[in-house]
Amino acid sequence: MAEPSEAKPSATVLLLRDTPEFQVLMVKRHHQIDFASGALVFPGGKIARGDEEGEWAEHAIGWERYDSVQRALRIGAIRESFEETGILLAEHRDGAPFADVCDTELRKSVDAGETPFLDVVRELGVRLRLDGLSVFARWITPTFMPKRFDTWFYVMHAPPEQVAACDGRETVDAEWIAPSDAVRLAAEGQRTIIFPTLMNLRLLAEANDAVDCIARAQSRSLVTVLPVIEQRDGKPVLVIPPDAGYGAVFEPLDSIMGEPRR
Repeated sequence: MAEPSEAKPSATVLLLRDTPEFQVLMVKRHHQIDFASGALVFPGGKIARGDEEGEWAEHAIGWERYDSVQRALRIGAIRESFEETGILLAEHRDGAPFADVCDTELRKSVDAGETPFLDVVRELGVRLRLDGLSVFARWITPTFMPKRFDTWFYVMHAPPEQVAACDGRETVDAEWIAPSDAVRLAAEGQRTIIFPTLMNLRLLAEANDAVDCIARAQSRSLVTVLPVIEQRDGKPVLVIPPDAGYGAVFEPLDSIMGEPRR
């Protein structure tokens, strides 16, 4: 049996707001992208080499609180949010939240690796809010999948002054949606939502509002979710740890096979 492929570090951010109701920001993946094509997902992606630079120490709030792994993950989550939605989770040196409109071409340049994200932050004179991200969940792609990710999900209040806009390359739409509505629309076949995203939407929907959601995340013990295959009534199903916060969950394997996952 072949060894499982390496699970690449990645990070996702769940941006929350309470007006006009409790909602989370999601983006629709471009249909030509090979990962989660056409699916509604949270902004996020793989960690890039520049996310690990030590020079970030002067441009990140909360740097000293985290180890090198968490620093890179949080910087990556904020960078991906910037690239895919145009929302930059940062504040000015005087403590004022960043509220400018992010240039679309600059976002594309960062995404393409042409402009270092660190240079963008330096030029803007802001510091990233690493301390504003609370761990929500951690999912690792099952070992039998050809493409695997070790994804950390973070949750944070969305800056009220910034407006989300998709990048037009990886994402073709940005949508604020109530978690319960997203779950319902997926069940009705009106939205394509992959398994881990759907599970985290259900967990989000248990909260009353953004404050409640973040408080729950901060008090919940983190249990890494690595789905495994078990046989139930003679059929293979995907099972996740029962103590991870999602309850007893098993999904028929034939309903999700072939779908990459975030």
